[in-house]
Amino acid sequence: MAEKKQVKLTPAKGRPMLTWVGKKPLERVTAFPAQLVEQFNPTGDRRSGGLLFHGDNKDVLAWLLANGFRNQIKLVYIDPPFDSGADYVRKVELRNVKGTVKLDGEEPTLGEQIQYTDMWANDNYLQFMYERLQLLKELLAADGTMYLHCDQRRSHHLRCLLDEIFGSENLIAEVVWKRSDSHNDATYFGIVHDNILVYSKSGDPTFNSLFIPLSQKTADTWYRHIEDGTGRRYNLGNLVSPHPRPNLMYEWRGIPSPAMGWRCSKERMAELDAKGLLVEVGKGDNRTIKVKQYLDESKGRLLSTWWDDISQIRGYGTGDERPDYPTQKPNALLERIIRVSTDPQDIVLDCFAGSGTTATVAQTSGRRWIIADINKGAVQTASKRLQRIIQEQAKAKQKAVLQPALLEAPKEDGLPDPAQLNFSLYRVNDYDLQIQHNEALTLALEHVGVERLKGDAFFDGTLGKRLVKVIPFNHPLTLLDLQLLVDELKTRPNEERDIVLICLGKEIAVTAWLADYNHKHPVNKIEIIELRTDPRYGKFFEHKPAWAEVKIERQGNKIVVEILDFLSPTILERLEIDAGMFKAKITDWRAMVDMILIDVSYDGQVFDIALSDVPERKSDLVSGKYELPAVEGEMLVAVKIIDMLGEEVLVSQSVPAEKI
Repeated sequence: MAEKKQVKLTPAKGRPMLTWVGKKPLERVTAFPAQLVEQFNPTGDRRSGGLLFHGDNKDVLAWLLANGFRNQIKLVYIDPPFDSGADYVRKVELRNVKGTVKLDGEEPTLGEQIQYTDMWANDNYLQFMYERLQLLKELLAADGTMYLHCDQRRSHHLRCLLDEIFGSENLIAEVVWKRSDSHNDATYFGIVHDNILVYSKSGDPTFNSLFIPLSQKTADTWYRHIEDGTGRRYNLGNLVSPHPRPNLMYEWRGIPSPAMGWRCSKERMAELDAKGLLVEVGKGDNRTIKVKQYLDESKGRLLSTWWDDISQIRGYGTGDERPDYPTQKPNALLERIIRVSTDPQDIVLDCFAGSGTTATVAQTSGRRWIIADINKGAVQTASKRLQRIIQEQAKAKQKAVLQPALLEAPKEDGLPDPAQLNFSLYRVNDYDLQIQHNEALTLALEHVGVERLKGDAFFDGTLGKRLVKVIPFNHPLTLLDLQLLVDELKTRPNEERDIVLICLGKEIAVTAWLADYNHKHPVNKIEIIELRTDPRYGKFFEHKPAWAEVKIERQGNKIVVEILDFLSPTILERLEIDAGMFKAKITDWRAMVDMILIDVSYDGQVFDIALSDVPERKSDLVSGKYELPAVEGEMLVAVKIIDMLGEEVLVSQSVPAEKI
C-alpha cells in the first residue's frame, strides 16, 4: 500500500475574517492512499477517465493535491448539506411491487451521523467548511471558478469564509436561483430560492457569456414595432452615448449631436443608414436617431444573477432526473454553470456529489470530472447514472463508426464529444470502515445499557456482572481481537467474570473459534453482541447480511451467469417494521435488487465491470441471467449484486478451462 503524504497549504489572507470557537487554519494535510475498487470501461477507452471517490472529502481532496491535481481544476461546484444530515438520506422504492412501498434507504452510518448531523448546531460546521474550502482553492486552476450552492441559513457565514480564503475582490457574483413557487402553508415568507456564491481564483477566470431566450411576453413588449413589407418585429435601440464622447460630436440629417455624443462613428452611422436601419423619432428639439434591432436577430437577454427559468425536480421526474434522491439538482442548472465556466476537456470537481448530477452533466458536455461523496448510497447512485450515460455514448460512437457519413454530419444535440468513456471508483482511507471510535463507543454503550468503567485500560464497562469490551468500529471482530482478549485475561488470573464483546460485524472464522473456546473455559465465557445502527428507529440491531445463490458455468465459448436467488434480511426487517403503514409481498427476488455487475477477470481486488445490468425505470427488473464471452484458460468470475438499500453481495467463482 502506498504511504501517506504530507501536503502543505497556502495560508488564507483575505478579509473579513470570521471567528468561531476552535478555528484553526489548515497548514498541512495528510494524504492517505486511495484504493481502486471498481472500473467501468465498456469500450476499452485508453484516455484518463472520470474519478469517483467514496470517502471523507477532506481525505479525497488531500489525495488529489498529493497526486498532481493542484491548480488543475477549472470548475468547482459544491452543494454541501445546508443545515441537516438529512440531506444524506435517500428514499428507496422496491422494484415492480404494487402499492406504495418506500423505505428510508442508505441512512447515515454511525460515522456519517457524527460527521454530518452533530456538527450543524455548533462551530464545527464552520471549521468543517473552512478546511474544505482551503483545500479546494489549492486545487483550483488560476483561471478556475468556485460555485458554492447554499441557502439563507448559511449563506452569510459561507460568504465570509469565501472572502477570507479567496479574497473579497474575487467575488464574481451571488446568483439567486428561484427554484420553486411560494408554498401557501409557509409560516412566514415563502422561501423560493437558493443562493449560489461564485468566486474566482484570480481576476481572469474562464467565462463564456450566455444569452437566455426571450419569453413571449418580453418579445411582445420589447419588439412591438412591425416593419412594413417584411413583417419583421423590431425595437428601437438608443444611439446616444451614455458618457461624454467629444470625438463623436457630429450632425446627422440635420439633427445636432446629443450633448454626450453619438455611440458610433459617422462612418458606422452611414452604414446603418444605407441598410435602412435608422429611424428618426421625436419632434423639434427632441428629435433624435434610433436604430432598428430585429427580434429574429436577437441573442436573447444576457445571463444575469437572477435565475428564474430553471425549476427544481418535481413529482416523478423524467429520464435521469428522479426524486428518489431528494437533494438532486436539475441537469439544466449544472449545464448552465458548466457552460459558463469551462470549455470542453476541462476538469470539473464536486466533492459533495450526492446523486452525481455534476458528473453526469460533465460527461454529456465533453468535460472531465472528479466527484466524491461520503455516503455509499450516493456513490452507488452516481455510478449507476454514469454507467447508463457512458453506455449510451459508447453505442452512439459505435454507430457513427459503422456509418461514416454520420461523422461528417453535425451532431443533433450540438454537444462536444465525450472527454472520456470510462471511470474508476476509488476508496480513500477505507472510509467505509473509518468511524470515530470515541463517539461511536459512547453511543453503543448507552444503547446497550452498559455502565462505563473508569480506570480500566482494556475493558469499557460492565453489563450486569459481565465485563464489556467494544471492538473498534473501523473493522469487524477478528481472531486477532480475540487473541488480544485472551492475552489480557492471562494478566488477570483472578478475573472470573464472563465477557461481552460488542462489534459491528465479525469474520466468519470467529464463530467456530468462539464455540471451541467457550467449550474449554468454564469461566470467562465470551458472548458477542453484533450490532448495526439504524438511526430512524433509534436502536441497534443484529445485522444479517444479504446473500445470493449464483450459478456460474462455461458453455462453449460463453460464460453463463444466473442468479438463482437473493435475499436482503435488512429490507425484509424494514418492511416488517413499517407493516402498520403498508404490507408488501415480495414474490420475485429481483424486486430487492438495484443493479448487477459482472467481472469476468476478477483479480480479487479491483472489480472491472464487464457487464452492468441497471434497469432504467423503477418498474423494470434486472434480467438475472447473462451470457458473456469466455477466454481460454481458467477464469475467475465475480458477480456483485447491490440491493435497493445499497448493500452489496459479492460472489466469485473459478471457472475451469474448456475441456479439449
